[in-house]
Amino acid sequence: MHFISTNKQAAYAPLQQAVLKGLAEDGGLYMPASIPVLPSSFFEQLHQLSLQEIAYTVAAAFLKQDVPDQVLKPLVEEAMNFEIPLVEVEKDIYSLELFHGPTMAFKDVGARFMSRLMAYFTRDKSDQLKVIVATSGDTGSAVAAGFHNVPGIQVYILFPKGKVSPLQQKQLTTWGDNITAIEVDGTFDDCQRLAKQALGDKEMNRQHLLTSANSINIARLIPQSFYYFYAYGQLQQQGKPLVFSVPSGNFGNLTGGLLAAAMGLPVHHFVASTNVNDVVPLYLQTGLYTPKPSVQTISNAMDVGSPSNYARMEALFGGDLEQFRQSITGYTSTDEETRKAIREVYQQYGYLLDPHGAVAYSGAKQFLAESTEPTIAVFLETAHPAKFKEVMEDTLGEAIAIPDRLQEFAEKQEKIVPMQNSFHELKTILLKEGSISLSV
Repeated sequence: MHFISTNKQAAYAPLQQAVLKGLAEDGGLYMPASIPVLPSSFFEQLHQLSLQEIAYTVAAAFLKQDVPDQVLKPLVEEAMNFEIPLVEVEKDIYSLELFHGPTMAFKDVGARFMSRLMAYFTRDKSDQLKVIVATSGDTGSAVAAGFHNVPGIQVYILFPKGKVSPLQQKQLTTWGDNITAIEVDGTFDDCQRLAKQALGDKEMNRQHLLTSANSINIARLIPQSFYYFYAYGQLQQQGKPLVFSVPSGNFGNLTGGLLAAAMGLPVHHFVASTNVNDVVPLYLQTGLYTPKPSVQTISNAMDVGSPSNYARMEALFGGDLEQFRQSITGYTSTDEETRKAIREVYQQYGYLLDPHGAVAYSGAKQFLAESTEPTIAVFLETAHPAKFKEVMEDTLGEAIAIPDRLQEFAEKQEKIVPMQNSFHELKTILLKEGSISLSV
C-alpha cells in the first residue's frame, strides 16, 4: 500500500518509508492513498471475534502487502496482549478502558504496535534509528516502554517542564539506556513544533535516520482504530446507534475512529470532547479553524492548541465543513466541569473517571441529552486515574489507591536533559554522539 502527504506536495511513499520517516518531505502527515473497506461478513461476526483477531484483520488490510503474515500475526498478538474492557457506567453509557497496558494509558496500543513494526523495518539496517517524540503526558511513557532496549533504536522524548503530572513524568524519565528524556522550558505545542523541525531538518536527515513516534506517525494511527471495532462488536446486538465520545488533544485517537468508520464500521456519530483548548469544537461551530497557544488544565494530555491530526481529518472530509459536522460534534469542559463529573460519577455509580475520561463522559452526556433517538454512548477512558493522583485526591477529598505497576515508577530515579525552547539546542543534543550529561 502507498501513502500520500496531507500537504499533497510529496511523492507517494511505501509503508516502510512512511513509518520510518514519520513526516512527509513536504511537512505533511501520511495518509493511505486509498482506505480499504472491510467485507460485511467481518462486521457480522465482530461480536464473536477477540481483540487480537480484530486487530489482525484491520492491520492486514493496510499492511499485508508489506509485512508477511508470519511476521504480522505475532506482532499484533504481542502488541495487543492486554484487555480493553467495556464497562457499563450507567444506562446506555459505557467506558472503554484503554489503560490496562504496561504504562496504564491508551498510548500503549499504538506505541507497542509501532515499536515492533519499526524494529521489523530496521532489522537489516546498520544505521541507528533516532525516534523523536513530543509528549503532553502519556505518549512519552508508552513510547519509552515500547522501545526500551530495542536494538538499533535511540528514543528522544520532549516533554514540557512542569506541565505533566508527577507520576507521568516519572514514567517517562526513569528509563535510561536508549531512552533520553528532554525537559523543554515551554508547552506541548513547543515540543511538537521542535520535533517537527527536527524531522524536517535536512542536515540531520543526511546524517541520521530520523522518525517520529507521535500520532503524526501512521504506525501509531492504524492501531488506534482497532478498539473502535472491538467496542462496536460488544454492543452491536443491542441494536441501537452507537456514538463514541473521545477525549481529544492532538486528535490522533479520534482520527483512529474516523479511519475505522471509513473502513466500514457503522458508527452513528463521534463526539470531540475537549477541555478549554477547543480549536476543533470552535471550528465545528464557526467554520473557522484558528490554532492558538495552549492553556494548561487538569486534563493535561489534551492541552494542545494546534492539533496535528486536524490535517488528517481535513483530508478525510475533503476540507468540507458540512462533512465534518455530519460525523463529529464538539463539546468543551472547563476544569470545574471536569471535577464535577469526576465527583458525581464516583458518588452515584462508584466509577472513577480520570480527568480525560471525565471530559469524554461529559461530552457523551451532552450528546445523549440532545439526541432525538435511543442511542448508546461509549466514552474512551484513556489513562488510569492514579496517574493523576494529586488532581483526583484534591477533587474527591479522599485518597485513591495506586496500582503496584505505577508505584514502582514513583520510587525510581529520574534522568533528565533540561533544555530551553530552542531548536538549535535540540539539534545539538540529537547530533551529539556518545553520552549525554543528565540532571537528576
